[in-house]
Amino acid sequence: MCTRKIIKTFVNKFLIMETFLKLKQINLKYQTGKYNINVLKNINLNIKKKETVSVVGESGSGKTSLIMLIGGLEKPTSGKITFQNQEITELSEDEVAEIRKKNIGIIFQSFYLIPNYTAVENVALTLELNNFKNPEKEAKTLLDRFGLKHRFNNLPSQLSGGEQQRVAIARSIAMKPELILADEPTGNLDTENSIMIANILFKYVKEEGSSLIIVTHDPKLADKAKRKIKIKDGKIK
Repeated sequence: MCTRKIIKTFVNKFLIMETFLKLKQINLKYQTGKYNINVLKNINLNIKKKETVSVVGESGSGKTSLIMLIGGLEKPTSGKITFQNQEITELSEDEVAEIRKKNIGIIFQSFYLIPNYTAVENVALTLELNNFKNPEKEAKTLLDRFGLKHRFNNLPSQLSGGEQQRVAIARSIAMKPELILADEPTGNLDTENSIMIANILFKYVKEEGSSLIIVTHDPKLADKAKRKIKIKDGKIK
């Protein structure tokens, strides 16, 4: 009996350690005039440490909304989201922002770079906001890692789409987040740059031990993840 209790305790601790993101009975509704739009319906999802997950589905199925909720950029109508054993749905916007700033990196389809900042300055800003020592040096190290050593001092308007997305990725992972959320990261890129960005992302999470949730319409990109989730009409299928 004692042995069974020890084993059960060990298993429970292991599961808690491994499953560091949990969505339980998540619903998201919007009201437009007299009508309620059910965007997400009773979503249950567990993500483990170091896991790579792709989210696929038709446009309007709720994929981006799922990313927004996990990143704390929106709040669910009902349900609970637990990240690193902390229920973030109970926290204030400022408290969630602090968690996101240090532990969650978000990559969007649009690059959202500051137009009058160089590549180095765009990445360094994130580090500066987190009181990082030598932010410019770290920014250069990241950009060099992504093959952009020759673009340190270029403005976004002087970069190709693929180069801008690499800068955006460097900015999003500057604090070495445990969770990376990517919403159609190759959606604005040609085939060659899409392959490059996909390789960069998956190589990074493998080397750093981050978890990755990636929303994509690209079946080849989706297949690179260890697990694929399909959303249809707001539900996981």
